[in-house]
Amino acid sequence: MIFVAENAKEKINEIRSSEHFGDDYFIRVSVVSGGCSGLSYKLDFDNESKPNDQVFEDNGVKVVIDLKSFLYLYNTTLEFSGGLNGKGFFFNNPNAARTCSCGGKFCGIVKFLKQ
Repeated sequence: MIFVAENAKEKINEIRSSEHFGDDYFIRVSVVSGGCSGLSYKLDFDNESKPNDQVFEDNGVKVVIDLKSFLYLYNTTLEFSGGLNGKGFFFNNPNAARTCSCGGKFCGIVKFLKQ
């Protein structure tokens, strides 16, 4: 299961509205190579399911993860921190074995990539 904190839900809905993404769009989360610890998170809006996708819904937000990434993200919570010193979107991942100096587990701040 992947969890979505209330603050992340609010920001996702704000972006969904401003970018005019319809109800058929969901959040796609994946873990990709890169970053100072070797892995980084990727977060996108998407509307096309793929074979072996794992589908979850929490706090009214549909989250889709490929099977490989799900192994890294099990029981992870997507959160959002705003303000001048905020991190943006980040993952509270109990599975991350180490952190890096930039402050994010797996390293890096998650940003939405536009289609």
